[in-house]
Amino acid sequence: MELTKRVLSTIKKHSMLTGGETVVVGLSGGPDSVCLITVLHTLASRMELNLSAVYVEHGLRPDETPDEIEFSGDLCRRMDIPFSVKHVDVRTYAKEKGLNAQDAARTLRYKALEETAAVAGAHAVALGHNLDDQAETFLMHILRGSGPRGLSGIPPVRGIIIRPLIDIERTDIEEHLDSEGISYMIDSSNLKHDYLRNRLRATIMPVLRDINPGIIETLSRTTEILRDEDRYLEAAVTKTLMKLITRKTDAYIELFLVPLEGMDRVLLRRVLRRAIDATEGLRAITFRHIEDIMHLIKTGSAGARLYLPRNVRVVKKYSTVLLTSEPPQKLGTYALEPGGEVVLQEAGLVLKAYIAEAAPAITGKDIALFDAGKVKGPLTVRARRDGDYFYPEGFGKRKKLQDYFVDEKVPRDERDAVPIVTSGEDVVWVAGMRADNRFAADPSAERPLVLELKKLRD
Repeated sequence: MELTKRVLSTIKKHSMLTGGETVVVGLSGGPDSVCLITVLHTLASRMELNLSAVYVEHGLRPDETPDEIEFSGDLCRRMDIPFSVKHVDVRTYAKEKGLNAQDAARTLRYKALEETAAVAGAHAVALGHNLDDQAETFLMHILRGSGPRGLSGIPPVRGIIIRPLIDIERTDIEEHLDSEGISYMIDSSNLKHDYLRNRLRATIMPVLRDINPGIIETLSRTTEILRDEDRYLEAAVTKTLMKLITRKTDAYIELFLVPLEGMDRVLLRRVLRRAIDATEGLRAITFRHIEDIMHLIKTGSAGARLYLPRNVRVVKKYSTVLLTSEPPQKLGTYALEPGGEVVLQEAGLVLKAYIAEAAPAITGKDIALFDAGKVKGPLTVRARRDGDYFYPEGFGKRKKLQDYFVDEKVPRDERDAVPIVTSGEDVVWVAGMRADNRFAADPSAERPLVLELKKLRD
């Protein structure tokens, strides 16, 4: 009964149950889940709990699972608890999603449990994770290089998932079952060293216990501290991020820059992680990428950018930073006659062409003069193409357009949106940048062809 009191204390400490709930118990037949369901059965009358149990069959151990299912069903019948089996196809799911069997099994197990709870109208799904699991998870995450969130371990409560044994050591569970004469099954996969958790349990934990007999409690206490600090920081992140977002879709998120530039790295890292997690198209960004993004925000100049996997780009603008997976804009193809104009919607520009009575005063790169007699036929406005070249005015020799863009430091995700004005196959003007010397008109020329670029008004 001592263990039952401790479990009840854990339930109250973490507000897992208050009484009167319907609870689905994940039952595998192993010591943890058997202990869990028998303890909850003892508490059921006191707390007015409505219990049911489900065994999730992964299809990975066909020689053992029938016995486990039979054992679990018999146990539930003796306690008058409804029992069901949920079948999942781990191998197919792992292949489809590119996961290992262990990760695929975990994902499908939780999905099956939550579906069962939804059908039963359950308030909670109880799982048998214990204090040893907590300590082992902490060490696993250290070995994998997790941040504070990963090191905070297994949460006692997450959504409808509750873990009433999370404060109980494995030895206490086994002693309780032995003292009560309660039998259980042994999962043979837990005895193999194929998985990291099993190797830690068999080789590392005994050594740590020799150094510190209370290592399980020590590590678990550390995870609890980290979990409390993580919860506090996440609340701060929520408040901060709400004030930072300027616009957002599933493919991109844009944040105000100035607060980010002055933000402490601890908070900045979490703000970026939360922003990325909330944006479907940015899921390819990893911890290492976040460090690069922080460096860009703190030290990059306006216009600087990062190119990350799966076409994700991060652009530091003058007042915002944009994280996006949207494909770069590419200009369509347009015909342009003197006296007319085309709207280049993809680039947010308007391009005009007209014959002037006299050469206008040229200011800036958005207007250029050309010899109308050298321009043959209608002009075409399009995006760059492989093999494009021109003779940049003032440069004196032929240059590949690709090399010109590189020299001019035009970001590669913007190059397809730069209007290229052509006469036949020849480049006449890299609009807004440089004219081709073969077609350029003398500033004193009479009735030159004028090409003028303007921003498209909303």
